[in-house]
Amino acid sequence: MGKVSGFMEYQRLSEGYEEPQARKKHYKEFTVTLSDAQSKIQGARCMDCGIPFCNTGCPVNNIIPDWNDLVYRGNYREALATLHSTNNFPEFTGRVCPAPCETACTLGINSDPVGIKSIEHFIIDKAWQNGWIAPQPASIQTGKKVAIVGSGPAGLAAAQQLARAGHSVTVFEKSDRPGGLLRYGIPDFKMEKSHIDRRIEQMQAEGVVFRNNVLIGKDFPTTVNNWAKETIFPEDLAKEFDAIVIAGGAEQPRDLPVPGRELKGVHFAMDFLPQQNKVVAGDKVKDQIKAAGKHVVVIGGGDTGSDCVGTSNRHGAASVTQFELLPQPPEQENKPLVWPYWPTKLRTSSSHEEGCERDWAVATKRLEGKGGKVERLIACRVEWKDGKMQEVPNSEFEMKADLVLLAMGFVSPVQQVLDAFGVEKDGRGNAQAATEGNTAYQTSVPKVFAAGDMRRGQSLVVWAIREGRQCARAVDAFLMGSSLLPN
Repeated sequence: MGKVSGFMEYQRLSEGYEEPQARKKHYKEFTVTLSDAQSKIQGARCMDCGIPFCNTGCPVNNIIPDWNDLVYRGNYREALATLHSTNNFPEFTGRVCPAPCETACTLGINSDPVGIKSIEHFIIDKAWQNGWIAPQPASIQTGKKVAIVGSGPAGLAAAQQLARAGHSVTVFEKSDRPGGLLRYGIPDFKMEKSHIDRRIEQMQAEGVVFRNNVLIGKDFPTTVNNWAKETIFPEDLAKEFDAIVIAGGAEQPRDLPVPGRELKGVHFAMDFLPQQNKVVAGDKVKDQIKAAGKHVVVIGGGDTGSDCVGTSNRHGAASVTQFELLPQPPEQENKPLVWPYWPTKLRTSSSHEEGCERDWAVATKRLEGKGGKVERLIACRVEWKDGKMQEVPNSEFEMKADLVLLAMGFVSPVQQVLDAFGVEKDGRGNAQAATEGNTAYQTSVPKVFAAGDMRRGQSLVVWAIREGRQCARAVDAFLMGSSLLPN
């Protein structure tokens, strides 16, 4: 342990940000990474406590106290090796993970937790800048072939692990570029796509083959983006490969069944956000949904809704309002009650700081307009009694709305994909598969595995990486009888 009294001597220093009015003019990342000196001090704040709850608070079980200490000592390459030992893509999690590890930090019981996410961000960015990250191709090939369906974080993690174990891995992606919801669900101002591109280059050098614009399945819903130019049926895939991993995202959006839903100007968030990502990538998008000069209402208070806020502001929206169905959470959590678990508390994102009116306990009753286009939203206040939502009497109100974005989360993976494979599903419509034992991550269909959102439903990037890694180990053991891959 480098600095025994560091947690008493140093205050938490968060990463800096470009000013809101300046960053709204572009789509680049605006976070200022810690300097060497700052990261050293922040690493010194780690208590190296007897039971590091941060390790278990982190879904990939990052060995956090170790690389905090290594950063404090300036052993950056060893810190990178420790970080990579549990996480294939720290540049993703260091940017978009909500950091449940910090919620679990022991120092956070009565003080500001260690800035774990900012240190992780520092380590991986320094590694890329110094050229420390190189392909790690397998020295021996097994001759086994594995298909990965979906190139989001779960699919990428599984693919990289299996390729390093010596298997021949092909990743199938229905979009025109790999990355899944990392590429077409997260705005560039939160994570520039060059981070995905260089990992893809690394994985290609390790032997992974990427086939884009290919849909694995049969029927596909119109409510989910699909840019595939080729379709392969699961039964044909099974003939060519020794194992298949279904690792797509939970892309089936929750709809808003109210009068006026059919009006023009009412869109799912995942119609709106991917279009802007494609424009930033240099693509021409026909009939792009634009918020410029419009009064925008975002329905849904989560991360996707926040991304709609930030994108709308960059378009030049006249106003942006965000509604949440649940009551406003407290500004400060009750730490003695909830620590080390993820607390319910008010969270204000960088997009909110750029300009947004937020309102809670609001339900949309109907949408109205003329000429087939939305012009206003009729809503009401709600209250929750005995777990049931009730409308507050005489609380109905009207709001101008030229663009309504539905960001109410995702109900499940695309059912048509799971049905095409014929796998059994759980009560929430996810592929049914255990995570432990001899049949870990195996579905009801022989040699077909499932990981990430396809198995657990909508979740965090860090959970997807964890499941991708664990699924890779399970596939390796299935193919070879045992596995040396880490969990």
